[in-house]
Amino acid sequence: MSSAAAELADAGAAGRAPLYLVDASLYVFRAWHSMPDEFRDAHGWPTNAVHGFARFLLDLLERERPPQIAIAFDEALDSCFRNRLYPAYKANREPAPVELRRQFAHCKALCAALGLAVLADRDYEADDLIGSALHRARPAGYRGVIVSADKDLSQLLGEHDEQWDYARAQRWGADGVKARHGVHAHQIADYLALTGDAVDNIPGVSGVGAKTAAVLLAHFGSLDALLERADEVGFLRLRGAAQVAARLREQREHALLWRQLTTIACDAPLGYDGPVAARAEADPEMLDALAATLRFGPMTRRRLRGAAGLDADTTGDAQPSPLPA
Repeated sequence: MSSAAAELADAGAAGRAPLYLVDASLYVFRAWHSMPDEFRDAHGWPTNAVHGFARFLLDLLERERPPQIAIAFDEALDSCFRNRLYPAYKANREPAPVELRRQFAHCKALCAALGLAVLADRDYEADDLIGSALHRARPAGYRGVIVSADKDLSQLLGEHDEQWDYARAQRWGADGVKARHGVHAHQIADYLALTGDAVDNIPGVSGVGAKTAAVLLAHFGSLDALLERADEVGFLRLRGAAQVAARLREQREHALLWRQLTTIACDAPLGYDGPVAARAEADPEMLDALAATLRFGPMTRRRLRGAAGLDADTTGDAQPSPLPA
């Protein structure tokens, strides 16, 4: 991109209000695996993931002071519409232990107590909720700031959007996707359909790796064009081109199914009517009760009340929240 074009793009982004869309599950899982297992709630259950997620969330809120923000959680780990299309979808994952499921519930409750919009659905994954929220907000003049390191979400990036790997302090827009993944933002779903995604138990087209997929999409532009012109693949200067062409012909229907699985849905129900979810009033009683139940320290309690726009710290008299023991 030329400097003049970059300046025009920056000007366009500057004129659009940012909508922060947080892939909460990524940060809950990260805290679950990285935080020491020494934090316990009032009932003796582990709370390391909640403490780690709260630190991340408070840091984000204090640093950015986002005017519009929504936090997306995965509730469709085994009930997603993708499981109906392909029952083996994510079947390679062990079910989340009860200790972690409890902490997900605490994290959602914490967001709600702060007045933050919480997105969750039994049929759609967090990626779909983020995509749907962004799709709805764009016509109203918003640009997306997707807080996640997940490469799948890069397919959502439009001209003014950006993705933010918060832990590594890296940001990129649609123009930066090719340098990171070898294909353009709009080709990510096709790319994953070809290569497969081991994390989600999507096989991909056999024998097609990352480099081959990138070459094919650079030449043909899309999976649809590639499958339509599969006979041409054998004439490309590509290692094993004839075998790749044969596999594309043989596995055409599978490739289209994999693309259905890797494409983020942008029509998920969001639970609000406007272009963006308005931030609600914080619930001080719920916030204080959660802080007591989760045994947050005085510093975290003060930060939580500050993020909620509340004044004095009254958590000393708070009673543990009536969550299941």
